[in-house]
Amino acid sequence: MSPGSGGHELHGRYPPAGRRDAVHRHEMLRLRGRSVAWVPPLLLLVAIALIDYNTGGEFRTVSWIVLVPGIAAAICGVWGTALFAVLAMVTYTLVDSAWPHQFRAGLPDFILVAAGGVLATLACMVRVRGERRTLHMRDVTETVRRTVLRPLPPGWGGLEHAGIYLTADAQARVGGDFYDIQPGPHGTRVLVGDVQGKGLGAVETASVLLGAFREAGYHEADLMVVADRLETRMLRHREYTTALGRDDADRFATAVLLGFPADRTDVVDTVVFGHEPPLAVGPDGVRSLPTRGGLPIGCRDLAAGSPPVCRVPVAADETLLLVTDGVTEARDGAGDFYRLADDLSRAVAADPRVVAPGRLVAFVRDGTLRHSGGRLADDTTAFAVRRTRAPRPSRAPGGEGPEGGRSPY
Repeated sequence: MSPGSGGHELHGRYPPAGRRDAVHRHEMLRLRGRSVAWVPPLLLLVAIALIDYNTGGEFRTVSWIVLVPGIAAAICGVWGTALFAVLAMVTYTLVDSAWPHQFRAGLPDFILVAAGGVLATLACMVRVRGERRTLHMRDVTETVRRTVLRPLPPGWGGLEHAGIYLTADAQARVGGDFYDIQPGPHGTRVLVGDVQGKGLGAVETASVLLGAFREAGYHEADLMVVADRLETRMLRHREYTTALGRDDADRFATAVLLGFPADRTDVVDTVVFGHEPPLAVGPDGVRSLPTRGGLPIGCRDLAAGSPPVCRVPVAADETLLLVTDGVTEARDGAGDFYRLADDLSRAVAADPRVVAPGRLVAFVRDGTLRHSGGRLADDTTAFAVRRTRAPRPSRAPGGEGPEGGRSPY
């Protein structure tokens, strides 16, 4: 799942949702940077030969050597497996020929060992091909993830930030949760949300909304206009999916849109689209921002008017925490929801340093996984931001600063 500051210490730039599990087994079979995958089958080969040599003629174990290429097929490469298949046949011949004729296992067991080696080599080829295909798909998924959830530079837009993102499907690594920061001449805007549903359709919708946010968040002076642009873009996307005949044309998204004015440091503007309101976490405790929620993005036809923009005070030492329902709806074994605010209040009272964005999202991640026993029912995102500097001077509508220079964003 990468994390300004403290957040970027969590997972690199912004959180990978997983790792290359297909090669994790081989990473564990390394010692001082060198592969030791060949050690288990070699030890088994030697052990079988020694046991057979030290037992009576009535109890022969040499035919068990067929297990050696089978073990190699599970943990070695194709050529390594083929080598152990040959070694198994050679060892079988040498060990069996050392016995008197009447005690030899003979040709039938040799055919068994040879056939086992061939089948093990073929099985290894299938396994390696499957792992390469899996790694290729992981690379594609990683590209999609980094396109939707782009890496955010430290201090981007004058905000210290950190985020974690965990998918309910550990293999998918990307889902419908999204977040971004967009600096601009009218201040810095933040968007965190959750697209209804799962699969590539949810990822596509998240990408569409983020694209609209990045443009409107930069150009529009009024946060309400940014909210309207998100709603319009969702409706256009739904018209498009309906024209394609897809069955996900009624998709919507819950979200929180934040605006940090360019001329104020003590307030934040909020628009809530059917989402959990942000939490302000500071050394003095945890509070929910007093916002008036609206309908999710894509549901404006159910009620007239736009969701209201609320300007609320925020202290300089408070961090704003936004989470998706993967956190708030996490359940324990008894079916009880995770009480995030209560858990955070206890943590801040014990250690006020928890309010730092990097520490905060790490605490939310660990608390959610602990409460749910590691079984996530939905994609889980926690995103934390706080100001790092005084606001910049206002800029002209054309994107120029007071001295006529272009905006650095």
